[in-house]
Amino acid sequence: MPVKRVDKTPMPVREPGQRAHDFEEVNAGYCFAHAMFEAERCLRCQDPVCVDGCPVRVPIAEFMHAVAANDLPKAAEILRHANPLAAICGRVCPQESQCEMNCHMTKRFGPVAIGHLERYVSDWEMAQPETDEVKEPWREEKIAIIGSGPSGLVCAGELARLGYHVTVYEALHAPGGVLRYGIPEFRLPNKILDWEIKQLERMGVEFVNNVIIGKTVTMDQLFKEYGFAAVFIGTGAGLPKFMGIPGESLNGVYSANEFLTRINLMQAFEFPRSETPLKVGKRVAVIGSGNTAMDAVRSALRLGAEHAMVVYRRSEKEMTARIEEYEHAIEEGVEMHWLTNPVEVLGEDGWVTGLKCVKMELGEPDESGRARPIPIEGSEFVFPVDNVVLSIGTRPNPLLVKSTPGLKTHSWGGLLVDERQVETSVKRVYAGGDAVTGAATVILAAGAGKRAAEAIHHDIQTEAA
Repeated sequence: MPVKRVDKTPMPVREPGQRAHDFEEVNAGYCFAHAMFEAERCLRCQDPVCVDGCPVRVPIAEFMHAVAANDLPKAAEILRHANPLAAICGRVCPQESQCEMNCHMTKRFGPVAIGHLERYVSDWEMAQPETDEVKEPWREEKIAIIGSGPSGLVCAGELARLGYHVTVYEALHAPGGVLRYGIPEFRLPNKILDWEIKQLERMGVEFVNNVIIGKTVTMDQLFKEYGFAAVFIGTGAGLPKFMGIPGESLNGVYSANEFLTRINLMQAFEFPRSETPLKVGKRVAVIGSGNTAMDAVRSALRLGAEHAMVVYRRSEKEMTARIEEYEHAIEEGVEMHWLTNPVEVLGEDGWVTGLKCVKMELGEPDESGRARPIPIEGSEFVFPVDNVVLSIGTRPNPLLVKSTPGLKTHSWGGLLVDERQVETSVKRVYAGGDAVTGAATVILAAGAGKRAAEAIHHDIQTEAA
């Protein structure tokens, strides 16, 4: 039966001019009475279609029931069992286009706030006293994970829960992959990521940083010298794409990957106290319209840019960023220039001074299903800018493929996997996330890591039987 609502106090409202992330820090998760009330809205459907929209298949109805019944320990246990990165996904997962989009409540009302409740319960869990207890693996087999991004972390957590010895190899000096270097602190604080990684360590997962598999250690060594029974590749898609226009090599031009990595991982905002500089001028243009573009342009504002703009060749309708991230950017004063395509980066004495663009109009849909942008003749103009940040996509780094005989890829660089979407062309080598699909979302990568863990467990146990 539904739990009686214990408080009718209105939910906190953001004040005019108060930036979204500031409001969220002050009112993280809102009060428990509001959480219970929201969870009571769940219909507890016999066929919970919301789960179909969740790549890690969180049992949402059970989770909602636990929150509504004032049983946060149970709710946290349900989340943790289904998703080792619940605190992260509660912040960065696009629930509005996945689980919440499928919610039956949308037929007459707004969907149940699944993402907010996931964040609320995870924040509650993080506030609980911790123990130093570390679970010991009970199986003989050892599994190697290459890459500590979302797919690697979830795969590691699932395999550790199943009792395997799991070692995660990270090329950079701190684990987390794109969660650490690609997502700004105002969206995903490092303390949240560090807490999630600590939980994996308590499950027995070992993290080894500063190791590039394919260069420091080969795939062959992992099997023959280190004795791993299986390897999961979760190296992501960290190689940036460029437009190929004149002036891209000028000082002041960055890929979004480099721009955000210098800020988030290398702490460039603390230069010279940190060792990594990042010169950001008063006028910054970010090319692209995805979540990464919004992260980059909002980061530019925080680094002192007085005018920060997004330049995109299609219209607002074709934008790929989450509405929430777009709205936050608008609130913070970001200028949006739609139907605008850069054709040249202008410079003087080796530094960026402007971005030459042409206005566009939309034609028939192209292979992506979006309207094809067509240049308008004679519409060229120049934005005066000090920096240009390119956020037009990424692709997998070919280093591991080149050093691993038999590892097959698509023509664009993504790893080829079997019908289960997990095992590569090399026996006992599995892959998932952006290394297979190309750049996608955190939760889709997490789902791939979970599928891979299930496949690895099945294959090892089948072979041993």
